[in-house]
Amino acid sequence: MQTLIGFLQNGFIYFIACVILLGILIFVHELGHFLVARWCNVRVEVFSLGFGRKIWKKQVGDTTYCISVIPLGGYVKMFGDQPGAQISEEDRKVSFTHKTVWQRIAIVLAGPLMNLFFAVLVFGMVAMIGMDQRAPVLGDIESGTPAAVAGFQSGDRVLSIDGEKVTTYEDVATLMDENIGGSVRFTVVRPDGTQSEIKTNVVGKKNPNPLSMTPTIGDIEGMNTLSRASMVGVPTDSPLYAIGLRTGDRILSVGDMKVEKFRDLGFAFSKADLSRPVSIVAERYEEGKSPETLTMTLTAEIAKRGFLGLRLESPELYLAKVVGGSPAQKAGLQTGDRLIAVDGKPVLKWTDVLNAVSSYDGKKEHLTFDLVRDGKAETIRITPQITEQMTAYGSEDRRFTIGIVPWLAYANPDVVTTRILNPAMAIVKGAEQSWEFSVITLLSFVRLFQGEISHKTVGGLLSIGQAAGETMKMGLSKFLTMMAIISINLFILNLLPVPVLDGGHLVFYSIEAVKGSPLSLKKMEFAQQIGLVLLMGLMVFALYNDVTRLIFGRM
Repeated sequence: MQTLIGFLQNGFIYFIACVILLGILIFVHELGHFLVARWCNVRVEVFSLGFGRKIWKKQVGDTTYCISVIPLGGYVKMFGDQPGAQISEEDRKVSFTHKTVWQRIAIVLAGPLMNLFFAVLVFGMVAMIGMDQRAPVLGDIESGTPAAVAGFQSGDRVLSIDGEKVTTYEDVATLMDENIGGSVRFTVVRPDGTQSEIKTNVVGKKNPNPLSMTPTIGDIEGMNTLSRASMVGVPTDSPLYAIGLRTGDRILSVGDMKVEKFRDLGFAFSKADLSRPVSIVAERYEEGKSPETLTMTLTAEIAKRGFLGLRLESPELYLAKVVGGSPAQKAGLQTGDRLIAVDGKPVLKWTDVLNAVSSYDGKKEHLTFDLVRDGKAETIRITPQITEQMTAYGSEDRRFTIGIVPWLAYANPDVVTTRILNPAMAIVKGAEQSWEFSVITLLSFVRLFQGEISHKTVGGLLSIGQAAGETMKMGLSKFLTMMAIISINLFILNLLPVPVLDGGHLVFYSIEAVKGSPLSLKKMEFAQQIGLVLLMGLMVFALYNDVTRLIFGRM
């Protein structure tokens, strides 16, 4: 029941956010057509937000302004916009069809361009309101990696690179890109406040993002901004198991100290006041339920054992879920099992498990998994199977899997809010971001046809609604950013040379400008029919992806 209520609440938020976002963007688009049409002295008969039955209308001059019952669309009806219509000599001066080809091009182009200009303005507003970006704070640095060998430590904050001050982690990434193959000097401040200089080499790495124009990026292996959250693995012989803490619980505070990252737990327990029992506040997650807050009390005598004595460990080798019908489920793996080794090789972190399974070549009949269940050791044999999985960048990855999910979560990264108070500079920033997202949108089409991005990433109205709703819950800046991105998408999509879209009309008028006469009505009608079929097919395909993702939880 609680799950159903949450689903309905989210659905309502998504619907409202989608109506607001698309309503504004459609108004902006149609306003572009309207303003340039009026400038060219074309009579605009109807300016409508929405489709279907009109629920409000007002006549002003020659134009009827209205709001229709279906809020996900809109249109501008211009006099004489149907080729072949009989127009009197007197009315031709206000007829769209009888305007010069360049005026018609301007009117059609105005809609998409208005979406572009609006995106520049919105990105500029976001720049002035403030954007949350990743702070130049490093996450968990694994021992043995080049980053660790160079001297970087978990939690380091980068102050400058070769003397150039950095404000965000994007600044760090940009400077590394500019110094591929070279040696750079990092100035960092440690979590304890001490400052250190680190000199190391930056290597080139293939850019995993198919939507980037940069094929190679600068990298120092092991450097990242990800920190494991304060979620814990709790063996049955841990003193904390006896007071109610369980694997997968996230510790929020130890005594008076709040905790967000797993690496900070040891410090938190070492600083606890041992003159009295130590209070531990944790959060428990169960699928389909709201998080449950738990408060436990640890005696001072047990707390004196320290973090190692409490036997807490990273939960990433404990299974949070075994997928139904998967090889793991059929072989007998269960939620809560703690993996120890795969094919006789000890596993110390989740990536060890991933690498062992993905490197399976099918030549052996199975892989052996050593594990601990309820304090007892067991060995299970599993035969991996090939599955298709979506990567973070939208491509599909075919590899061997067995169908297990670990208790692995990351803390929210440290963020820094950047603002541009100068309106002119904010608009410049808005223009830069609009250009970047225009390139990304165009590249997404190219990569889609090249097969580098999965067709399953194509989303429709439900995806827009979900994105709008989620960003609305995050705050105004996030929602406005999403609005600007969708506006850029509308700008690009409407310029595609598909009949029935603005881009298709521009193709017709461009041909007319070159040959000196319009295409025949029969040819335009045929092209419009093909365009309509293509557009409807794309909408059905996008809806299918949306519904599939909603029901089965995948893209």
